[in-house]
Amino acid sequence: MKMTLTHVACFIAFLLSGFQFKSETVGKAPNKVDICIYGGTAAGVIAAYTAKKMGKSVMLIEPGMHLGGMTSGGLGQTDIGNKYAISGLSLDFYRRLGKHYGRFEQWIFEPHVAKKYLQQYLDEAGIKVNYNYRIVSASKSGSTIQSIALENSIKPEASTNITIEAAMFIDCSYEGDLMARAGVSYAVGREANAEYNETINGVQLMNGHQFPNGIDPYKTRGKPESGLLWGISDEKLAPTGTGDKKAQAYNYRICLTSDPANQIPITLPEGYDATRYELLLRLMAKQPERKTLNDYFIWSRMPNSKTDINNRNGFSTDMIGMNYDYPDGDYATRAKVIKDHEVYTKGLLYFVGHDPRVPQELRNEMLKWGYPKDEYTDTGNWSPQLYIREARRMVGNYVMTQANCEGKVVVEDGVGMAAYTMDSHNIQRIVVNGVVKNEGNVEVGGFGPYPISYNAIIPKEKECGNLLVPVCLSATHIAYGSIRMEPVFMVLAQSAATAAAMAIDAKVNVQKLNVSKLRELLNTKPLVDGSIQHVLADNEDKEKVSISGNWKTVKRGGYGPSLLSSEAAGSGVQSVRFSPVISQSGKYGAYIYFPKLPGLSSKISLVVSDGKVKKDVLLKTADIEVVGQTSGEWVFLGTYDIQKGQKPFVEISNKEADGLVFADAVLMVPGSK
Repeated sequence: MKMTLTHVACFIAFLLSGFQFKSETVGKAPNKVDICIYGGTAAGVIAAYTAKKMGKSVMLIEPGMHLGGMTSGGLGQTDIGNKYAISGLSLDFYRRLGKHYGRFEQWIFEPHVAKKYLQQYLDEAGIKVNYNYRIVSASKSGSTIQSIALENSIKPEASTNITIEAAMFIDCSYEGDLMARAGVSYAVGREANAEYNETINGVQLMNGHQFPNGIDPYKTRGKPESGLLWGISDEKLAPTGTGDKKAQAYNYRICLTSDPANQIPITLPEGYDATRYELLLRLMAKQPERKTLNDYFIWSRMPNSKTDINNRNGFSTDMIGMNYDYPDGDYATRAKVIKDHEVYTKGLLYFVGHDPRVPQELRNEMLKWGYPKDEYTDTGNWSPQLYIREARRMVGNYVMTQANCEGKVVVEDGVGMAAYTMDSHNIQRIVVNGVVKNEGNVEVGGFGPYPISYNAIIPKEKECGNLLVPVCLSATHIAYGSIRMEPVFMVLAQSAATAAAMAIDAKVNVQKLNVSKLRELLNTKPLVDGSIQHVLADNEDKEKVSISGNWKTVKRGGYGPSLLSSEAAGSGVQSVRFSPVISQSGKYGAYIYFPKLPGLSSKISLVVSDGKVKKDVLLKTADIEVVGQTSGEWVFLGTYDIQKGQKPFVEISNKEADGLVFADAVLMVPGSK
């Protein structure tokens, strides 16, 4: 097969290692474990840690050499939606990152830092990853997977194949390869709107990440006979809502640095073809007022002078329409798609910095950036993980749809939550009425956190009774666009591993599991080991909140489904008291969620009590920095020694306020800051 630069690097490392793999367990004889997890994504790490901490023997298989998937692959600008939706070990991960960066939680981070803390989970649980093995087949007895066969990813010869037997299997890959090999039903592409009574699935010609009107698509302007520019399909626009088998665009989330001491120059990449970017030149000519990198890329700043660069507007890092063969492709086909995306993306960076036709301002700005020396040191300082936004999606016991996202249908067996906008990147670039247009982009939000069904992470029982699928879960294209966020995958992976362990103990198929007991265990043991993660008092918890005065319920912008907003200043003193219930004596750090929304007062008055002594606290809005894709931050109010049975509280009021005051949530976190 044609190997990418990443494959070459892995192959060299393989040779130098004397053919010794990192696993101590893999061998030619069948390997037997309680739970086999396929995919070393962040979800795979959390699933493996959970299963091991629940007393089960575990094998974690990663087809490549990269640990952490997109979480450690460049996606440092975490898509949150609403922090309320992130729980358990997933939340613990972002708090571990917070300690690294000197904060309570950290949602923007460097790739190598994310990898370090994912590895920390594995080290704590004593789990060795089995790198460079990929699935070739699954053996079943009836609807039960007995074993899976794996080949060496670098040297795929039958003599290197191994067999893994397990009581339970969890597919944490982005592609759903274990699921597919096990004969489980799945979908690829977009359903027609009519299939699940949706409105924004299927073909959608919207304005997001779109070309302005008037850009000619032909190699010679005005002459269709000259042929289309690179990247434009000759397919016709189908009616709105039509289903197809096309996948939304993939890209690399690019980590660059502006630190000269840590910088490798962006040079001419192998396979560079400047004609691929002709359409970008026409876009630049159409909008000459746009002369910054942020006009053509989402250039998110990460710690230590680094970036997480994402797609923006009509022509950017998304390689639209070039990934259709990936979801169901064999390994050689996928390797070619990955290589094409790498060449395209490196070429785009080089083009913007060096092509004389690019405006000078843009070239000068791009030349300030380079590849970071301290990232991806074993893969040529380039991410080994292409952003596979969507590949296969299981058609399981329950299919999550647009109605679930919007709260019109609420499942009662939730084992995780999602909160992000229903989001689809563009799917094709076509000619509409003689001009170039992108099709498929959808960004529709405005809803609060919603539960994800347990039955959406398990197959139909007749198809498989010992498999859970928390990443390529059962959802329509547009619902998956809301769910498919790395923190949510980690939450669902913990739920899947917990369910797998419970099903083994109960000797039942995953479909027969007592979901009420699963939900209770996830709620009472969010860190698996029984330790307290935090004690929460949210404005919607009437037993823990008392309200004085007239407060309005606001549905957007806060932590959880809603927040409370005071009346305008001068309408009398209004207050909200949050009273967390402490069940275990100890030191607790107190935090209040601070939504930074329009009309906010410049100062906020608080009273904090440990149950014995009250303390006045004044917060200044200007001192609170909101970082990442969120409307608010947890603000530290001090450490308090609280005994079981005491009645601590945090009271927020509009006393001396010069604007609105928002009352949302309070946390008590074990340990001092």
